[in-house]
Amino acid sequence: STRFLINQVVSPVTDAAEVAEKFTAGDLTSRMQVSGEDELASLGRSFNEMASSIQQQIYRLQNLSQLQQRFVSDVSHELRTPLTTMRMAAEIIHDQRGSFEDPALARSAELLINQIDRFELLLSDLLEVSRFDANEAMLDFKTFDLTEVIRKTVDYLHPSKLDQFEISIPSDPVLVDGDPRRIERILRNLIANAIDHSEGKAVRIELAQSDNEVAVSVRDFGLGFNESDATKLFDRFWRADPSRARTSGGTGLGLSIALEDAKLHQGELLAWGKPNAGAHFVLTLPRRRGDLIQSHPIYIIPSDITL
Repeated sequence: STRFLINQVVSPVTDAAEVAEKFTAGDLTSRMQVSGEDELASLGRSFNEMASSIQQQIYRLQNLSQLQQRFVSDVSHELRTPLTTMRMAAEIIHDQRGSFEDPALARSAELLINQIDRFELLLSDLLEVSRFDANEAMLDFKTFDLTEVIRKTVDYLHPSKLDQFEISIPSDPVLVDGDPRRIERILRNLIANAIDHSEGKAVRIELAQSDNEVAVSVRDFGLGFNESDATKLFDRFWRADPSRARTSGGTGLGLSIALEDAKLHQGELLAWGKPNAGAHFVLTLPRRRGDLIQSHPIYIIPSDITL
């Protein structure tokens, strides 16, 4: 009958949809029940073969990803000992540079120390990335004053450039539940990037709050970035200006680590930019541990930009 024919067609299609839904949800072992030799049965077998192929590819990629993560972690740890020895030797040479007759040799000693500093920073960032990948990053929650962390970060980074900053933060403490070390690291990355790309212009730092959230924005008026770059900003090792790639700036991991630190706090880190009009980064955090963001005290498009 017509109903029987409809059931013969609809039932396998429904079955395929259910299997596909389970597959999407992560059940990679789910398969269609296949019987007979007709076209629908052939379709079912093809569907199952496709599912098996996808499952194998996913497992292969997962294993490769785990190997890559372990490789980064192992190599980073193994490099620590020789790097410590190199630093000790380099510091001895650096301390004696005043006695060198050749100025080029003294300059080389300074360059050696600088490059070891960069190497240690990269190593530290790689170890942090490996902890994120292994889901081993832990938060040391405390209740702390966010205004104090902002002042400390600015003072630490650029004490000689305080006149370049326009800081707008409340005079009273703004208490937040979080890991102050990680929050300071986020702010240090954002402020250092702003200084690095500001072209000597002002850098604005603002702190705003609501009942449930706090937000810190860092605004510069320098190089900025275009829309195509916006999607890549938080990618590991990506740099907007290849010419700056290995001579200035950080390791290329700073913003990706900052984003992971924000996510650990159930927070958000957003970016806005426009070529030659600067950039605006906004960190939004829930005030209390376990809460989620419900509003944004600082809008991502800067107030000085007319829409």
